[in-house]
Amino acid sequence: MGLLIGLGLIVLIGIFWITSYNRLVKYRNWVEESWAQIDVQLKRRFDLIPNLVETVKGYAKHEQETLAKVVELRNQITSPQNSRQEQIHANNELSGALRQLFALREAYPDLKASNNFNMLQEELAGTENKIAYARQLYNKTVMEYNTKIQSIPTNIIASVHNFTSRDMLETPAAERENVKVTF
Repeated sequence: MGLLIGLGLIVLIGIFWITSYNRLVKYRNWVEESWAQIDVQLKRRFDLIPNLVETVKGYAKHEQETLAKVVELRNQITSPQNSRQEQIHANNELSGALRQLFALREAYPDLKASNNFNMLQEELAGTENKIAYARQLYNKTVMEYNTKIQSIPTNIIASVHNFTSRDMLETPAAERENVKVTF
């Protein structure tokens, strides 16, 4: 009788271990999938930028520094040796450079009137919104995953199988400051 109880207990622990492990794998895969969604949107923006730069080049020939910065940051994002945090840092800098590029339209009335520029600007604005949503989803997924690997009793299974916590994406300090509006 004691042997059956012992075997039953071992089977229950085994079932618990397997289901907990599988749940951790599922959460880890969700983290990877949510990162892939960010990557898809960054690729979309990556593909739109050359068209935008070429459009602006025709109107703003002496704004080469801004255009060169946009192209340089675009290339940093796709560099395979960069970590996720480095890619996100370059992405944040690129967002600032794109804002500078869009500010050029006020200085160049012909650019402001360009349908091609306006269409590209709308596409990029939509892509920026999708990137923001994908970042929110990633942070939510990472939070759920980290909670699972830090909670008892799954933290034991997580440590045995080397599940490690992931970092959330953070907003740069410059973007946290209050916006100053002057008229």
